[in-house]
Amino acid sequence: MHAYDAVIFDLDGTLTDSKPGILESTEYALNKIGFPVPDAAVLQKFLGPPLAESFMKYCGMDESQAALATEYYRETYNPGGWKNNAVYPRIRALLSELHGRGVFLAVATGKPLGNARKILEYFDLLPYFDAVSGPDLNDLHADKAALIRKVLPAGKRAVMVGDTAGDVLGARGAGVDSVAALYGYGDEGETRTAGPTHVVRNTDTLCALLCPDMPKPKGYFVTFEGVDGCGKSTQIAAMEQKLTQFGYTVRRTREPGGCPIAEEIRKIVLAKEDGGMCPETEALLFAAARAQHLKEVILPSVAQGKIVLCDRFVDSSLVYQGNARGLSREWVKEINRAALREGAPDATIYLRMSHTEALRRRLSVSDPDRIEQMGDSFQARTEAGYEELCRENPDRFVPVDAAQAPEKVAEDAFRALFARMKKEGVL
Repeated sequence: MHAYDAVIFDLDGTLTDSKPGILESTEYALNKIGFPVPDAAVLQKFLGPPLAESFMKYCGMDESQAALATEYYRETYNPGGWKNNAVYPRIRALLSELHGRGVFLAVATGKPLGNARKILEYFDLLPYFDAVSGPDLNDLHADKAALIRKVLPAGKRAVMVGDTAGDVLGARGAGVDSVAALYGYGDEGETRTAGPTHVVRNTDTLCALLCPDMPKPKGYFVTFEGVDGCGKSTQIAAMEQKLTQFGYTVRRTREPGGCPIAEEIRKIVLAKEDGGMCPETEALLFAAARAQHLKEVILPSVAQGKIVLCDRFVDSSLVYQGNARGLSREWVKEINRAALREGAPDATIYLRMSHTEALRRRLSVSDPDRIEQMGDSFQARTEAGYEELCRENPDRFVPVDAAQAPEKVAEDAFRALFARMKKEGVL
């Protein structure tokens, strides 16, 4: 059972790793106001406390200068710098678990209240919280104890989780226990000297403290499919970045390939000079590479709770060796039986694009490989094959219009996958 029935969290350095966006905006403000940028060790101290106080304490500004520097900071932070941020791993799952068990959850942060709520909403964390407190935008100072008391529920055993000595002292001032999150930005010596009730070094130990019987993270297997040139590599990279930013642990891989043996097979099947390779040999080589890849990479990664993003899987064999090469689909399924039974994808992002547009894009950036050289009728059959699979597997396929701008494709794909993962409890 959990030890507390009310948990109050700091934001920066506790729920999210906001360091990149904050430091970029801090350096921008210092350059614009004409103050020297301090070294990295001093800049680190800007993470957590109210910004204006840090400008005065670490840069020697008076209050009016600190107010102006804060305005300059917001010129770059408010439009989009705040998105240069990431949820710490397992935080989303912890919040979901505590919320589901009826634990009162709140945020008490020195960040302006509007910005804090905007960040929590962007990362889809706001629904877990019963209350959020932070200073007004024009308030250059923040009393942590007062911010904690503002959201402190009556009659509950509460704890404050934060990464700095200020969080620990604020908790004591509010009369509640504290957890020092050493994975954040605070100086460990200062934080320990402040006398926290508990100390955790990472989010795993935080989960063990607040929710000892919390389930292990669920893995999820996602494949990306589409005709050659539809943008799979670009979109998998974008999905990896976004999922990581939202707090997931991601393993990115590809087929054929993904592990040493499969990568050697990849060289053979994609070589421009195939030596007269027949369709059956090609299909068997793909299946052999896939079997190794599945056992060595995909299944272990999913078992560890990772989100596996794979560029192509069995669907590609069904389309390229089945529809396009004219082999029996049932035979292709049979030689891929292990992958279909043990490693069936949880979701497939289908990047829908006409084969003519896809090949035009592909040839504009690089030379075609052996399979891409097969001609228009071959590519037309692959497109038809994917459309058929999409109709046959509506619960697994997530079609996305890949002819849009890459940024829009990435956003559509992420929103669809994220909604699906939340619904299935993959947090």
